[in-house]
Amino acid sequence: MERSNRLERSNAHSARTGQETTLDTGAPTAVNRRLAGAPISWGVCEVPDWGLMLPPERVLGEMASLGLRATELGPIGYLPLDPSELRALLDRHGLALVAAFVPLVLHEPSVDGARAEADRLAALLAAAGAEVFVAAAVVDEAWSPRIELDDGEWGRVARHLAVIEEVVAAHGLALALHPHVGTLVETAADVERVLAISDVGWCFDTGHLLIGGADPAAFVRDHGERIVHVHLKDVDAALAGRVRAGELSLVAATQAGLFRPLGHGDSGIEEVVSLLDRRGYERWLVLEQDTAIAGHEPPDGDGPVLDVRRSIEYLTTLAPEREVAQP
Repeated sequence: MERSNRLERSNAHSARTGQETTLDTGAPTAVNRRLAGAPISWGVCEVPDWGLMLPPERVLGEMASLGLRATELGPIGYLPLDPSELRALLDRHGLALVAAFVPLVLHEPSVDGARAEADRLAALLAAAGAEVFVAAAVVDEAWSPRIELDDGEWGRVARHLAVIEEVVAAHGLALALHPHVGTLVETAADVERVLAISDVGWCFDTGHLLIGGADPAAFVRDHGERIVHVHLKDVDAALAGRVRAGELSLVAATQAGLFRPLGHGDSGIEEVVSLLDRRGYERWLVLEQDTAIAGHEPPDGDGPVLDVRRSIEYLTTLAPEREVAQP
């Protein structure tokens, strides 16, 4: 009940700020699809050896040029960590901050390090106007290869998620657990395990769920009430299978075209968006089209921005599945 109350307060905060992009579906009534961008769509990622990272001014400027009015933070340290400096930078581009992806170590006996990191970053996010704290359970800060957990370690993950939820809630943020390749919550079995032992909210990531062997649409149907944040990704199922089989690393597969513009992959984006509409989901949809840039920086107006534009154009073609009263 307490988590539900926090989500209601966060929704109320969203309504007060009015900082959102409502997609024009061209239909007589419109679903309030609040679309945000993310630096990962421009190749900016915290995974080691990911590739060239484009500078913040270019990334934020291109987001704004596409009509986006909000973004996630990107890797910790990519944007300023001083709240006033961060807000000033985002304000210059007409962008609000919605969330940040934060890797945390949650399976070890002590949660002190994760608690301190969560408290530090939740304070920054809250001061900068964000709503969601997106956590991933990593083996260590170096993103070492995932390991299999025993029952005791899974129990720690569940207990420590509850601790982190209390920490971020104290700053007015909702916690969302992110399933992610290379983390402790990667496979469909991992996802089901955590759903069974913890009531934590979820960052519903269509791409990473599919890569891990889960069905994104089935997750919405079966666990839609647990979704507090959405990352929309489309992926090539054949390449996803090779990642799942250990034949390709996530970076190598990404460079080979694992992540596709929305509607051009196998994540079932049309069905997913339809299901979210029908469930009444009106929180953020974050466009995350993971890109890894090898070689030199692409010229202005070229590179990742082109695929992001294609994804936005695709979303505008999806008619709403329900009516929403207009203010």
